[in-house]
Amino acid sequence: MTVSTATGGRPLVVGLGGTLRANSSTERALRYCLAAVERQGGRTRMFAGEDLDLPMYAPHQLERTPKALELVGALREADAVVVGSPGYHGAISGLVKNALDYIEDLREDPRVYLDNTPWGCISCAYGWQAAVGTLGQLRVIGHALRAWPTPLGVAINSADQIWDSSGELADETIKNQLDMLATQLLTFARAT
Repeated sequence: MTVSTATGGRPLVVGLGGTLRANSSTERALRYCLAAVERQGGRTRMFAGEDLDLPMYAPHQLERTPKALELVGALREADAVVVGSPGYHGAISGLVKNALDYIEDLREDPRVYLDNTPWGCISCAYGWQAAVGTLGQLRVIGHALRAWPTPLGVAINSADQIWDSSGELADETIKNQLDMLATQLLTFARAT
């Protein structure tokens, strides 16, 4: 897949993740990364919270809700994908996993699943063990979907004070990592 010249060569990066709690740490980190993509010239679509409150994926049922169709359609058009998941009990959340299961609907597309698509990963958890473990799972899922996980994945320990009192990202290290993740997504999207 090449970046469309109709969009001025501006890659589309689809962000997916967060929790059903609005403005969760994971959602804020994902939004920061997508804002960095836009600052660097990319286009973005975000699916978080209620956007991901989908029926359990059932491959044998062909009917899809409007929200599921919108998600699958955006992923079909994506030049790159960035996924953010909280670490629940040392693993990705059911909400995020169920949304990712809908990628199975791309199995018969010309680009099967997310073949050759840059895949960024962000995990947030209260503790490094769950954050790093969840990040590893996101990378493995990307490989299973034939995507290319970016060299950098961002694990965030939500127990650290990385947000200021207004909810803005205050930790410079995390900012730099999310900016670099955005750069890698765009660089690889333009190269594929």
